Amino acid sequence: MLTSYDALTAGIFERSGVVALLVGDSAGMVIYGHDTTVPVTPDMLLPLVQGVVRGTSRALVVADLPFASYHQGLDKAMTTAARFMQEGGAHAVKLEGGRAVVPQVQRLVEGGVPVMGHVGLMPQSVHVIGGMRQVKGRGDEGDTLLEDARALEDAGAFAIVAEAIPSGLGERLADALTVPVVGIGAGPKVDAQILVWQDMAGLTPDPAPRFVRRYADLRGTLDAATRSYVQDVLSGNYPAESETY
Repeated sequence: MLTSYDALTAGIFERSGVVALLVGDSAGMVIYGHDTTVPVTPDMLLPLVQGVVRGTSRALVVADLPFASYHQGLDKAMTTAARFMQEGGAHAVKLEGGRAVVPQVQRLVEGGVPVMGHVGLMPQSVHVIGGMRQVKGRGDEGDTLLEDARALEDAGAFAIVAEAIPSGLGERLADALTVPVVGIGAGPKVDAQILVWQDMAGLTPDPAPRFVRRYADLRGTLDAATRSYVQDVLSGNYPAESETY
């Protein structure tokens, strides 16, 4: 699983074997330039969901429900989720939280909306937890997190993302739950992995989270390509005769 925010990358990822794509509220940082995911709204994500859906034919497309879009009553949660499925074409939605959001999960599932849960580090709560560089689920907190995950499964969640938790806890979650556990910084013993694609491909600047493995240096490649383009334009080397009509 990877994040995706446009038709072009979505198609590449699908053809390369990625089976599920998350149109994440991480777009707040990597697309819109915010410091956190908190400013993201449904109207900001909907066009991105539409692009990913148009660029794919087989991958499961999951849309994040942004901050405050599902906490203001069960009807509000259903209305937001319905927009992502009806207007966006998403196949499922994801929301953050444990037992506190069980009523929302139940309402959405009862309304025909497949729901992916999210436990551990929850970026939408960055101002409550005091920052993003934290590992969740150490010590007794691990038991609480496990109970949250079980509650989400019981409420009807079809999968659960576990973010920035000890590897041993990731394994415990995978063993205890019958639904898939998708890890992002949860160790190798979970059922699947997800990364923000710009992190995976080396487009975002350092420092990267500990769990990120960079499979390319797209930042360096794009920098070099852009510098070459600028030099060719300034020198008159571009466009050449073969590149004119």
